[in-house]
Amino acid sequence: MKKSSMLTVLTAMAFLTAACGGNEANNEEAQADGGNNNANVDNEDADVTDLGAEDAEVELSFWLFGATGYPELAEEYIEENPEVSITFQEIDMEDHHNNLFTALSAGSGAPDMAAIEVSEIDGYKNAEDRFVNLYDLGAEDVEDDFLDWAWEVGSNVEGDFQFGLPTDIGPTVMFYRADIFEEAGLPSEPEEVEELLQTWEDFEEAGDTVLEETGTPMTGNPETLFNAKRDQAPEHYFNEEDELILDSTPYVEEAFMDTSALIEQGHVDNYGMWTPEWGGAMDDGGYATLLAPAWMQGVVKDNAPDQENWRVASMPEGGGNWGGSYITIPDQSEHPEEAFAFMEWLLAPEQQQKAFENMGLFPSAPEVYEMETFTEFSDDYFGGQNTAEVFAESALENEHVHKGPQYGDVNTEILDGLDNVYDGADPEEEWEDVLTRVEQRTSR
Repeated sequence: MKKSSMLTVLTAMAFLTAACGGNEANNEEAQADGGNNNANVDNEDADVTDLGAEDAEVELSFWLFGATGYPELAEEYIEENPEVSITFQEIDMEDHHNNLFTALSAGSGAPDMAAIEVSEIDGYKNAEDRFVNLYDLGAEDVEDDFLDWAWEVGSNVEGDFQFGLPTDIGPTVMFYRADIFEEAGLPSEPEEVEELLQTWEDFEEAGDTVLEETGTPMTGNPETLFNAKRDQAPEHYFNEEDELILDSTPYVEEAFMDTSALIEQGHVDNYGMWTPEWGGAMDDGGYATLLAPAWMQGVVKDNAPDQENWRVASMPEGGGNWGGSYITIPDQSEHPEEAFAFMEWLLAPEQQQKAFENMGLFPSAPEVYEMETFTEFSDDYFGGQNTAEVFAESALENEHVHKGPQYGDVNTEILDGLDNVYDGADPEEEWEDVLTRVEQRTSR
């Protein structure tokens, strides 16, 4: 891939800029200065953890978003490698990516290692000259440790530049309320539910029964249903040349129309994702299923801590992936070899197993799925079910799909379109309006 200057990248990375909104002044300053000034990075709200000796021979910095538990895990590495110290900076996802973007644009201030969320990574891929190619550090030696599709997400289209190593992933399944299924006269045990709902037609038929017998919609909002259907398709919004393909391939339109049909039939409510109402409906049975990734387990437990009726089953017609991240090495690092050595240790199957057990991070290394932690896993909240195996099956079924740097822009317009359908818009007319809005937005 041809390497671009960062000024070119700043123009091309519309998705990244939108996703990292809230610090436009910094982005504009970095662009105007041509990437030569120090980065104006705001780390005020960061949670900083220092590991290792103050006079360590090698001092590494690692930027993360959220609370990963990696500093606790890394204490073992520091004990085994006393010549290394690591400073971890953890902050919320939006500020994290905004800070990274600013530091890369300015050409200074970036860490030795930086996590990038899976939905953001394509926005950085035109900036190869701002990252170290992990193949130059020996990444081919660990490639087989990871799921093929997860590895491909961290590569350029040609497959000769590896931006990052995959950390956790978000394989998707169907969470469901056993009590609502029982009230509707449907089977409620996970194996029975999987047998019942093998196709999306089965899902619709079960929804008819649930709605008729209980008055409960099958799912809580259009977004999760559309995501589930879309993520099973071999192509989404862009091809590998980053050309928009919404009107030349059938998959996304079919997912939009199928979701719209279920909305019109009353099978889909419209609780806003992450709102108190959406969370409250998890607790009081406002919807029968939640099509969601592995990390949603914690969200369900937090919103419905006393519930005893949530269960997990494979999704109709296969799984998908929603979430995960990649650890990259910005080219500003003075210690790329040492940074890669730590990354290699941190994301080895043995450490991924510990990260799953201690923090619930779902492994990108399939070797973990054969470990006792997985094979004998039991979650009392989900009725003693081995939910780990259900998520593992989804992860193994998933395939890589190219997204492109403007994926988020397109997705926003489609979800807005589904909201309009919920409010009464004609689906076919709304789809044409979506195409128009997407074309306008992506051609700016």
